[in-house]
Amino acid sequence: MGMERAGLTFASLMGLGPAAAVDMATLAGSVGYASYWTAETTGPEAFSILAAAGAAAPSLDLGTGVLALQLRTPMVVAMAGATLQALHPDRDILLGVGISSPVVTQRWHGVPYGDRPVARVREYVTLLKACLSGEKVDFAGDFYEVKGFRLGVRLGDRRPKVVLGALNPAMLRLGGEVADGVLLNYLPASHVPWSVQQVRTGGAAEIYAYVHAGVCERHEGIELARRDLFSYAVVDSYARSFERAGFADEVAAIREAHGAGDREAAVAAVSERMVDAIDVMGDDDTVLATMRAYADAGVDVPVLMPLPWGADRRASAERALRAGVGGG
Repeated sequence: MGMERAGLTFASLMGLGPAAAVDMATLAGSVGYASYWTAETTGPEAFSILAAAGAAAPSLDLGTGVLALQLRTPMVVAMAGATLQALHPDRDILLGVGISSPVVTQRWHGVPYGDRPVARVREYVTLLKACLSGEKVDFAGDFYEVKGFRLGVRLGDRRPKVVLGALNPAMLRLGGEVADGVLLNYLPASHVPWSVQQVRTGGAAEIYAYVHAGVCERHEGIELARRDLFSYAVVDSYARSFERAGFADEVAAIREAHGAGDREAAVAAVSERMVDAIDVMGDDDTVLATMRAYADAGVDVPVLMPLPWGADRRASAERALRAGVGGG
């Protein structure tokens, strides 16, 4: 079931530019993917990318994975999601939101990261779903206060789904309780069952996961993988998730070196076993096997995040894309 509904994300390919996003969506639709996702940080804006992708490949469901919720009110996200839904009434629109990190929200966008993340996410998702209902919304919470909002986009029975990006126990349980789906990221397939168990404690939300895999020679990607994982291991929430997944020694070494101002040593502290578990490199069969491993571990919808590593980044990404569904 999971492989039949496999998705593709442009999140790792944003440096290739918006035109490449449309090309990748077109290719994804032609080879059998069911959904197309994108993230946003400082590059292409998510809903613009999805609107263009949906026009080019109308067979695909469309998802954000994920939006930093501090940067958009629930009302604005409801409006954007409803607009996509109205343009694609027969497709699922998946509004992936998450608490992000202080680097993205505060340093890059000048918006306070805030405190009480679980309470804030609970309120955000609750208000977002209320806004998507089409009913008049009056809401008074600790973080948001709204009077008389009513979505001005007419929709049929199909409405956008809310998917919560989550890593750690409280957020995973919250996702199961209040969201339609939970999006996992930066975890090995071996850590999926534990994560699913946390979600199920909260409820029956569908499980999505970004699967990091690429077709490239090891020497082309190993240092890029180390830099990638280092950049997340220094973020507290990801560090805790990595520790729980079995990489406590690596996290300790990375953070100690980083705290001492030795970035080179911090990157080098990312072990090969950590790379091989999370940023998987190999041939076409390796990519497909990795997608299947996440599905077998309990992911309802594995979403390939192609690792664009190699001499020709775009060609590498396209090859991984095709490999993720068995060659297309």
